[in-house]
Amino acid sequence: MRALDAFAFSSALVACAAAALAAAASRALGFAPAPPVLALAFCGTVAIYCVDRVRDLASDQRSSPLRSAFVAEHRNALRFAAALGAAGALAAGAYAGVRALALAAAVAALGLAHRRLKHFAWAKPAYVTGSWTAVTVGLPASATSSADSSSLARLALVAAIVSGAVQANVILSNLRDAEGLAAHFGARRARRVAGAFCAGAFGLALIGAPEVRALAALPLAMGAAVAAFRPGERYGAWIADGALLAGAVLAFFIAR
Repeated sequence: MRALDAFAFSSALVACAAAALAAAASRALGFAPAPPVLALAFCGTVAIYCVDRVRDLASDQRSSPLRSAFVAEHRNALRFAAALGAAGALAAGAYAGVRALALAAAVAALGLAHRRLKHFAWAKPAYVTGSWTAVTVGLPASATSSADSSSLARLALVAAIVSGAVQANVILSNLRDAEGLAAHFGARRARRVAGAFCAGAFGLALIGAPEVRALAALPLAMGAAVAAFRPGERYGAWIADGALLAGAVLAFFIAR
């Protein structure tokens, strides 16, 4: 259990989810995942999330006492991981190309502003979902020069599917933390909304090309997390975020 806690609380789990989503989205878009893009997604997520964990330690103690205890014990290691992640993201971005690096920089700026932006309940679901979609779909798309109408239509479809699953994850995380709109509307209504996002994303996946249909695994995994919702801290760390990772990995291998 300590190993699982460390994997989740250190931000390694969400970083793996970001890289796996980028890989699955690449396949859905019709091309092989580019290692520099996957490294950029992983390293950038490590950097932003580790900074956020250390910086918000005091305010997170009420909603996430287990994670806060882990962060307090390992804060120097997390600072080092953030610095290493930032360096890795810069190096990967240099190989991924100017467009990918510019997009990653914009998302990083938004991520660093999360401490202030998260207090705007109506804005939080939109910018968090938008940031994750930009990293996991936008970065892979930025690595290709294809821009015909069919590829743009597929890009919009893949982005909508991923956004739906990520939005469900954001709702579950906010509900568990008693934050944002999810806390305002209550558990039953919030879970219904999250389930609706999963159902919508699943339906969109089914109308796409075979590579896109593989992404149906993502909303299915998130739907299972919605059904299994629990208010405990480890649910958010292992199940809600773990569903993104599991769904992305399944989608990646189904699309091969």
